[in-house]
Amino acid sequence: MTVLARDTLTDYLRSWVYFETLSDDQLHWLAARCQRFTYQADETIFLEHDSSRGMWMIEQGRVKIYKVNPEGEEHIMHLLGPGNTFNDVAAFDGGGNPANAGTLTEAVIWLLPAEALSHLLQDKTLALKVIKLLAARVRNLVGQLEDLALYSVTIRLARFLLKQLEDPALSGPGVTRANIAAHLATQPETISRALRSLEQAQAIRFDRHRIIVEDEKLLRTLAAL
Repeated sequence: MTVLARDTLTDYLRSWVYFETLSDDQLHWLAARCQRFTYQADETIFLEHDSSRGMWMIEQGRVKIYKVNPEGEEHIMHLLGPGNTFNDVAAFDGGGNPANAGTLTEAVIWLLPAEALSHLLQDKTLALKVIKLLAARVRNLVGQLEDLALYSVTIRLARFLLKQLEDPALSGPGVTRANIAAHLATQPETISRALRSLEQAQAIRFDRHRIIVEDEKLLRTLAAL
């Protein structure tokens, strides 16, 4: 696994939407405080309610953000990949981790300590950007809750497949049918039946282990969009 060199970290940080307006001095200051971690597949990154160490940025690999119910069943709230951040809220508000985080594949992840982020929030431009990005996350969570409450598994799956077209983090290594099921709050067998239904409607087709969207317009209709 190739790993980002420390001397290129400043440019890497600049490419993230959070930090694109920071000055070179601010970026060098932040880069000096970042920590790099490598993980194997199926490793725990952190646990819910533990103290937050900061915000995490994925350079390589796939990560799941999840909760576990009293029966031990896992619900995946987010499937993330390169270019995504996670634990943003806890990093900025100083609270505990709101969920668990674990790897789906080998991963290289950067930790931006909460203390460094708190210092940078004195920059009003950055603070406003953080507010807007966190507000967008809240809207996304509201949409997820609406889908779970109002729509069938087939509709939820169709919407997930459409999101895959826009977000590479939702497909690829580690994003198995079992993980999709845990994300959509159902069982793998139900996902298999829903996939067959979408295939029979000729909205998707299978290429070995890959799901190919054959008719995006039809899939949008089946997703009730």
